Amino acid sequence: MSTALNGLSPYPIVQAPMAGGASCPPLAAAVCEAGGLGFLAGGYKTADGMYQEITHLRALTRRPFGVNLFMPQTGYVDPAAVEAYRGQLAGEASWYAVSLAEEDTTGTGDDGYEAKLAILLEDPVPVVSFTFGCPAPEVLAALRKAGTYTVVTVTSVEEAQAAQAAGADCLCVQGVEAGGHQGTHRDDPQADGTAAVGLLALVAQVREAAALPIVAAGGLVRGSQIAALLAAGAEAAQLGTAFLPCPESGAHPLHKKALTDPLFVRTELTRAFSGRPARGLVNRFMREHGPYAPAAYPQIHHMTSGLRKAAAAAGDPQGMALWAGQGHRLVRALPAGELVEVLAAELAQAQSALQMVQMRSTS
Repeated sequence: MSTALNGLSPYPIVQAPMAGGASCPPLAAAVCEAGGLGFLAGGYKTADGMYQEITHLRALTRRPFGVNLFMPQTGYVDPAAVEAYRGQLAGEASWYAVSLAEEDTTGTGDDGYEAKLAILLEDPVPVVSFTFGCPAPEVLAALRKAGTYTVVTVTSVEEAQAAQAAGADCLCVQGVEAGGHQGTHRDDPQADGTAAVGLLALVAQVREAAALPIVAAGGLVRGSQIAALLAAGAEAAQLGTAFLPCPESGAHPLHKKALTDPLFVRTELTRAFSGRPARGLVNRFMREHGPYAPAAYPQIHHMTSGLRKAAAAAGDPQGMALWAGQGHRLVRALPAGELVEVLAAELAQAQSALQMVQMRSTS
């Protein structure tokens, strides 16, 4: 881990920053205390809300941790397509008795990016990662000057090279298997279902095209998978879905239960809940509305916020965004610290087995 994340955690295990409540201070603290690198999600929070969570986490652990920011979205959104989808969801709004108002809780249209960045420069944290794009070189340079290690999420070789050119310290390479939003730098609806690459293949491609350390992310729930990614050239692995069912996780109980519920047998990428491709458990809402959802993020995210909250309050997982990676059926509902230890033991066992094979092959 010393190469990948500057010696910030004993184990090459990173807890993914899952926006929406799952990645909370108790979860991040438990991961950090056990020897992993815990993360807070800055997305969908106000700048003050993010700062309050950082303060809370610092009270729970003295170990290094990270904070993730969403990059502002500047692509064109067709207002007519947004209104058409609002009509598509009218029945849902009536059923759950909620409005479809587009509410941005950060108070701005860019997720409060500048305000959050100002806080992280004034009161630095050990690691800051970015999703949905790459910061300007001067931003990365300012964070480095403040003593912060920077990570940019990438989903292609081109994005990896752009992040390297901008001055990022590290790449979080996200495969198509990952739960939640794909961290693409440009949301291109023409590429839906065709451009995403599997994690092992993507790590190999990025390894050859860029000279930065790699944190691999996408559907990982076992230590043996981490070992495979390390052997392929990554220097750490980021896991999100694996930590969702932990008691410290802020995920809704219905979400936690759904991960292993036989009723939810597979995951798909959908724009149904947010207007951006995101992987979740296939449920009624995704089946009925996914085919009609436009490329309109974060407008659709805010439009469906009330629906998702109402479904959760009604105990209806069929109307919730059940983000999950492809390995969701293998998750374990262990305390986060215990899960880190189990993953580390599985990793050590897999690496030991690989060394034995290599020794035999050379003897």
